[in-house]
Amino acid sequence: MQEPKINPYIALMIGVLSVSASAILVMASTAGSGVIAFYRLLFTVLLMLPIFITKYRFEILLVKKRDAIYAAAAGVFLAFHFILWFESLNFTSVASSTVLVTVQPIFAFAGAYFFFKERFSFKTIASGAVAICGCALISWGDFRLNGMALWGDILALLACGLVTAYLLFGQNVRQRISSGTYTFIVYTASTVTLFLYVLLSGEDLGPYPPLDWLYFILLAVFPNLLGHSLFNWSLKWISTTVISMAILLEPVGASILAYFLLGEHVKWPQITGGAIILAALILFLAETNKSKIKEKDAEGLEAKSG
Repeated sequence: MQEPKINPYIALMIGVLSVSASAILVMASTAGSGVIAFYRLLFTVLLMLPIFITKYRFEILLVKKRDAIYAAAAGVFLAFHFILWFESLNFTSVASSTVLVTVQPIFAFAGAYFFFKERFSFKTIASGAVAICGCALISWGDFRLNGMALWGDILALLACGLVTAYLLFGQNVRQRISSGTYTFIVYTASTVTLFLYVLLSGEDLGPYPPLDWLYFILLAVFPNLLGHSLFNWSLKWISTTVISMAILLEPVGASILAYFLLGEHVKWPQITGGAIILAALILFLAETNKSKIKEKDAEGLEAKSG
């Protein structure tokens, strides 16, 4: 496998920091969920287009039909992830929604086990469970607000399942095509899906205040180009389970931003939960690295004996 030009874990952390701003920008906008998601992806595609034409326009002709279908399917999953998650923010708090949408390690562990035959040690699974407990602690009070908050939590949980499917498809396809080509196909399919959704749901494509257009562009630049695009790039070297665990830091970043920008109070359970998530993530990465070393040693012994 080709060696990465930069450490994929550094790219992953930059991606997590970037997507942390997503919930804040969505809540600041006056547009509907589908419209926000559509313009977020549309501006992302438009910003990527010059680079794609310059560097990747010939590669897309070499993409196999199966890979193109998988990438397009990932785009559809991503589109509905955005729709459900953005809608959840209308009913529940930033902390609650962000936490529930990032409990994807549950789905990621199951998907990686069944589709990629990945095996996990007890410590790996335990660190994932502890991190999820930290997430639950962050939004402990929000789960009991009212019935509409519960509906928002359900939407966020469904969005969580969809983003995991999106990453699992990407883990498969990224082994064969470049990040630029894969990401462009995904975002284009997602944009088309969201456009059809907006038309069918009757949401207005405009006009919107100037600030909303700024939020749409910021969503394209930070959570998408510096967030999801880096996740897609990392998928060639890092599994979906590792990325899902790292994304658990998103509610920590989102809660901090919500405190400064929206005036949402950060309480001790959120601070404690953030510390638990960070500790569990460190344990998870250490255990994952140990497992990889053991696998390499085993492969080396097989090669010698062969």
